[in-house]
Amino acid sequence: MTRPHSRQTLPRAQLIAERAFSTISHFLHIEAVSGIVLLLAAAIALLWANSPAAASYHALWHMPVSIGLGSYVLSQSLHFWINDALMTVFFLVVGMEIRREIHEGALSNLRLAALPLAAAVGGVAVPALIYIALNGGALQRQGWAVPTATDIAFAVGVLALLGRSIPGSVRVFLLALAIIDDIVAVMIIALFYSGGLDYSGLLIAGAGILMVMAMRAIGIGSAYLYVLPGAILWVGLLKTGAHPTLAGVVLGLMTPVLPTRSRELPLDMASRAVSDLSTLAKAPTPDAHGLGASLQQLRYAQREMLPPVTRVQMALHPWVAFVIMPLFALANAGVTLDGVDLSVDGSQGVMLGVLIALVLGKPLGVVFASWLVVRLGWCRLPPGVTWPGVVLVGLLAGIGFTMSIFIASLAFANPNLLSAAKLGVLLASLFAAILGLAWGVFIRRRGTPASTRTQT
Repeated sequence: MTRPHSRQTLPRAQLIAERAFSTISHFLHIEAVSGIVLLLAAAIALLWANSPAAASYHALWHMPVSIGLGSYVLSQSLHFWINDALMTVFFLVVGMEIRREIHEGALSNLRLAALPLAAAVGGVAVPALIYIALNGGALQRQGWAVPTATDIAFAVGVLALLGRSIPGSVRVFLLALAIIDDIVAVMIIALFYSGGLDYSGLLIAGAGILMVMAMRAIGIGSAYLYVLPGAILWVGLLKTGAHPTLAGVVLGLMTPVLPTRSRELPLDMASRAVSDLSTLAKAPTPDAHGLGASLQQLRYAQREMLPPVTRVQMALHPWVAFVIMPLFALANAGVTLDGVDLSVDGSQGVMLGVLIALVLGKPLGVVFASWLVVRLGWCRLPPGVTWPGVVLVGLLAGIGFTMSIFIASLAFANPNLLSAAKLGVLLASLFAAILGLAWGVFIRRRGTPASTRTQT
């Protein structure tokens, strides 16, 4: 029996396709790209909402979309499904990032977390105070939390544009600060921007959580099987009046950080499956059933080599970075400039409050809080992080974008105030990105960030 060689000559079209897909895969893993895509989506939304086709922009997001099972039908606008359903996946990734950092990252102990924790607290408190100082009305003050958040993808993407001359420790500091920012933002949403609770929904949400715990206890490792209890949890939170995207955070924090226990190590199982496949494939009459069983075992071993929190996050990251977040930006960044009247409802104060709080308040809060805890001797700057690097992190933390727009949509029922807040977020994120890039280029030319001296 003649067998084909292990390496075969592929058709030219297939070779070109493989190279194209490899290039696209590499391109999608460049961190700066996701930030650029997010920016492009926001720019398209702004242009669309202020073009002659503006009516189609608003009509699209208000288009009703219904999901039903039997007599139970949930009909909501497309905007709702993006902000309240798809963004649950975004918050799931946020929850898993927090879980990983608590387990083995920058939040795993107080010594490591002290500096980014202090910087994040300063970066939340100072912008909130600046915003409140500029807005005296009760309706306007509801947006106090809008300038407290940092957009991880956008901020890290801008940092990546500065190249490898910026030490990795600065990136870790920015990531840790942004993750703590996300924790604070989630707590703010849960405590201040959820409606009056309907406690009957807690029973449904509790059932979803119990299902997740039971499935974990019996060793179910397939992420797809957790969609059902996740959906039950989401519906329960929706019924309670809490924001349903919090279901993503809950599931993310419950995601295991260690591989599922098994009688055999995944690597040993994979080696045995490959050996069996090789033996079966060389047989004169291949056993299809045996090949299928070995392949199934190999897929299981491959899945279990990584802990679920890492595996699921890696699988979801491209979808979140290149589909969900751009869709969110497209649906929410379309501020009709002609429709924003800054002379009424205190809209000017809202816009300026968000703008100044993010561009000025964020770096002031981050730098001052960091300087204070270092000065008091509670912690030290990590190796490779200098004070100009801390200023860079503070400037980039002013990029609120996704989370800030999300909080604005919860804070303001008044369309004019909401549009003013969104305009403030968009302008602030643009200015913060430009200032961060300019400062990064300046300190890179001076060579300051390259220093690895520990500052006290």
